[in-house]
Amino acid sequence: MKKKTDLRSAQWFGTIDKNGFMYRSWMKNQGTPDHEFQGKPIIGICNTWSELTPCNAHFRRIADRVKQGVLEAGGYPVEFPVFSNGESNLRPTAMFTRNLASMDVEEAIRGNPVDAVVLLAGCDKTTPALLMGAASCDIPAILVTGGPMLNGKHKGKTIGSGTAVWQLHEEVKAGKISIEEFLSAERSMSRSEGTCNTMGTASTMACMAESLGVTLPYNAAIPAVDASRYTLAHLSGMRIVDMVWEDLRLSKLLTREAFENAIRTNAAIGGSTNAAIHLKAIAGRIGVDLELDDWTRIGRGTPTILDLMPSGRFLMEDFCYAGGLPAVLRTLGDANLLPHKDALTANGKTLWENVCNADNYNTEVIRTLENPLVDDGGLCILRGNLAPRGAVLKPSAASPHLMQHRGKAVVFEDFDDYKARIADPDLDVDENSVMVLKNCGPRGYPGMAEVGNMGLPPKLLERGITDMVRISDARMSGTAYGTVVLHTAPETAVGGPIAIVQNGDWIELDSANGALNIDISDEELQARLDKHNAEKPVNPLIAQGGYRSLYIEHVMQADDGCDFDFLVGCRGSDVPRHSH
Repeated sequence: MKKKTDLRSAQWFGTIDKNGFMYRSWMKNQGTPDHEFQGKPIIGICNTWSELTPCNAHFRRIADRVKQGVLEAGGYPVEFPVFSNGESNLRPTAMFTRNLASMDVEEAIRGNPVDAVVLLAGCDKTTPALLMGAASCDIPAILVTGGPMLNGKHKGKTIGSGTAVWQLHEEVKAGKISIEEFLSAERSMSRSEGTCNTMGTASTMACMAESLGVTLPYNAAIPAVDASRYTLAHLSGMRIVDMVWEDLRLSKLLTREAFENAIRTNAAIGGSTNAAIHLKAIAGRIGVDLELDDWTRIGRGTPTILDLMPSGRFLMEDFCYAGGLPAVLRTLGDANLLPHKDALTANGKTLWENVCNADNYNTEVIRTLENPLVDDGGLCILRGNLAPRGAVLKPSAASPHLMQHRGKAVVFEDFDDYKARIADPDLDVDENSVMVLKNCGPRGYPGMAEVGNMGLPPKLLERGITDMVRISDARMSGTAYGTVVLHTAPETAVGGPIAIVQNGDWIELDSANGALNIDISDEELQARLDKHNAEKPVNPLIAQGGYRSLYIEHVMQADDGCDFDFLVGCRGSDVPRHSH
């Protein structure tokens, strides 16, 4: 147990000298009384509130509830803002600023007089960004997510946020519904505050955080507007004060065992492919060696038992009422499919202690292992001469008949080329073709936008074709679906083999054996690569300077989590004392 004199904040507020005078005096201009500095833990509330991040726009109220909990437990709360990168509005993609946000979080924590932090996150990249930044400092931290929206309701049917956009837009292109019918679903899809109500990246990362043990139980699925969300925020504020005295830092929670639990959980819930990138980045910050092959070793063979869009039928509100993530974890644990039951969590208990008595109230939503949604829902990691460093496919969102496929490539050099040609009735494409999209990776876009789930050619949609094999160095939204191969590494922009794919090349996808290959000789492949790399121009965005230049020069590839090379590792919370 820590003593009051061991508190990190005591370096600022605990000295009887000129510096202590000034630190305390400046804080007192907000009306802070003397006793708040007398050995109380100072709890930072790291807030990604922003009206430009709709998922997080209710965080001021959540922060107020956290403050109540902190005060009740004998701490002193101080709220501070950090960069809020919302996926829905931010261009070119929120992934482009995930690392920037993590730097903001890291330096805000390290440079300020806080003993611990409550991380308020929600929209896709805010959750990994806050965990990455906090992990680099390794102080006690607990995450509170904002919760999902209520179920979408449109014309008597339930629709899922994000997923409905892709489905309805394809119906417009196929001529099944009018543009007016499409637009009429806008308000119906987003009925309340909160993140996407499907198993998109936001919901996935909330589940990843809970399975990692950095939240209180049941955090992931409680709707944003449910009173229980505010109760949980209050309890998290109380709990973080005890975590300070227990010195329960992130390095004690974010262990190798915790990440293995998360990988297995992602398979069971049909989680987003983006989890592979974000978990790798978080692991890199805390010093855990996590590799793409771990997803095969731990995740493959795990049934997907959560029947949730985009893979299934239901939404996050239904998931909450069915028992939430603890019910999924108990199902896994009862069958000895939870790799590490004794992993420590933020409330001081093991993961299994938290979930061993969890009930499943609806076996349609959270299915039994004997009646899974998908027999094998673990992310499929692919390697071969087209993806030497790996690519990712989500089986629970793919078409079974396309998981083993051989077809001729239809190549789009970049996303602008795709948009210009996809609706061309003369495009040489059929349902057996393999659509290939280049120059959309971490450096190439830049930011690795969620464009990998390319919409199908209208002339095929009109014939009733609903899925094709698609390959890119891009990502896709967790709300999307289809037989989509993503994160192909190395990417086009750094001379990966995807750069040299030509129209008409035969490509073979063999999911069962984790293989992705282009059917040309090694000599032909190398000759094309040599020619491509000799002609490759310098990215003009580098010359523009600013953050884009920094990003392009330092971002790592998808299999390394797309972090900046200079950010990997835990730098701790020590900061040189400043003398005024």
